[in-house]
Amino acid sequence: MCFTDELLSKYSDRGHFLIGTQLLTDLLKNCGCCPRRCGVNRLEDETGFCGIGSGIHISHAGLHFGEEPPISGNKGSGTIFFSGCNLRCVFCQNYQISQEFRQSRTRNLTTDELAAEMLRLQAEGAHNINFVSPSHMIFQMADAIQLSRQKGLTVPVLYNSNGYDSVDALRQIRGFVDVYVPDIKYLNNEPGKRLSSIDDYADIIPGVLREMLDQVGHLVMDHDGIAQHGLLVRHLVLPGYIGNSRQCLAFLADLSPDTHVSIMSQYSPQYKAGDFPEINRTLTEDEYDEITDYALELGLENAFIQELESQSHYLPDFNQERPFES
Repeated sequence: MCFTDELLSKYSDRGHFLIGTQLLTDLLKNCGCCPRRCGVNRLEDETGFCGIGSGIHISHAGLHFGEEPPISGNKGSGTIFFSGCNLRCVFCQNYQISQEFRQSRTRNLTTDELAAEMLRLQAEGAHNINFVSPSHMIFQMADAIQLSRQKGLTVPVLYNSNGYDSVDALRQIRGFVDVYVPDIKYLNNEPGKRLSSIDDYADIIPGVLREMLDQVGHLVMDHDGIAQHGLLVRHLVLPGYIGNSRQCLAFLADLSPDTHVSIMSQYSPQYKAGDFPEINRTLTEDEYDEITDYALELGLENAFIQELESQSHYLPDFNQERPFES
């Protein structure tokens, strides 16, 4: 993602939480794992908005070097990309696996097999296990985390979500996740409805971020600069929606000026973005500078920034065995 390795360190020490013993997959019988609360019986392979039944569908599991420096480090992040999604972002760069996953490379794993993938990535040197798009797979993920830790997983576990999470579900997995890496996409429901097919994102995300911060605190890194626990919030700046970006950053500053935030410039018009004239272009340097300057005005000093060249970098192709290699 071409992030600069630059931030100020204001860390608080918090210990790891104990692992629970409850099996959570049974909660899919009346699915409420995300705020859509579809209520379908996924244990019988009924599907709701996300399109996923009881199985653990993944599209890729491997070392990834394009995340923020505290996540990728120099050995890579052990990323596990779940298939499906509870949003429908028209600009999604992962649309092959989020929305068109039935046409892409997908594996259906058991809990044991997912735990084995986590242990494999640890053995390959991954700094962490990084679950991408877990909101609709939260309970299967949690059961696999518990099993993998019983079998020797020691690296931090990351929950890398679009931010449209259920606070109730997050409370169910308290102690399972070391580092939360959510998006804050919108603090205005109009663009959420227009661009992501969601009516209440701006209503949900404040409670989600408060819950995540309460669980893991502010981001803490080891002596090598690798995240061990805490919250890192991402915000993708969309062209033409600078007011929304200012609202998002103002909320983060109000949440705590010590919040670590990744301000992303990498937007490029992917998937169906061409049908929406206001976002059918890349971000300008002036737009991005306005937002990063505003972050400093708000006192958000723990910020990662991107080079604008990232707009053409790291676009994945999940039809390849190694999606991030051109």
